[in-house]
Amino acid sequence: MTLVVVPVRFPPSSHSVTTLREAARVAEERGADLTVLHVDPYQRSGGVSRSDLKGAVEERIGRIDRARYVVRRGFLVEETILEEVVAEGADVVVIGSKQAGRWRRMVQKLLSDPDIDSFLRGELDCTVITVDADGGVTSEGAANDDAPPVPDDGGDD
Repeated sequence: MTLVVVPVRFPPSSHSVTTLREAARVAEERGADLTVLHVDPYQRSGGVSRSDLKGAVEERIGRIDRARYVVRRGFLVEETILEEVVAEGADVVVIGSKQAGRWRRMVQKLLSDPDIDSFLRGELDCTVITVDADGGVTSEGAANDDAPPVPDDGGDD
């Protein structure tokens, strides 16, 4: 079964809502399960539960079929997201452009590698879809991704 993972803030920001909508669209288009992930940092834990996350998401965008809600606690949000994506064996990650930028900076500090996008695609072995605040979509597929690229429909969902 295909799996789409979408990390979001809690409560979902307007950018998170845009990213969630795109992730739900991608999951539906591919007949995939969707994992909605929130990382609750240890250093400023808000005590967010799965039911809190589910309620907040459904309040903002409605019920999502085949969705699973996950809250992880960690020191570094970006690292915790990467760990979850790898552990779940995600096929697609839909991430907001701000979070994608943070991933790039974190990996760059660790590796001093200028080709961060290739590293992420290689390490994650999945398609990474970046959604900007206006709903613009960029899709970067993994080398062995057989799924067709996700078109940018220009929509602001």
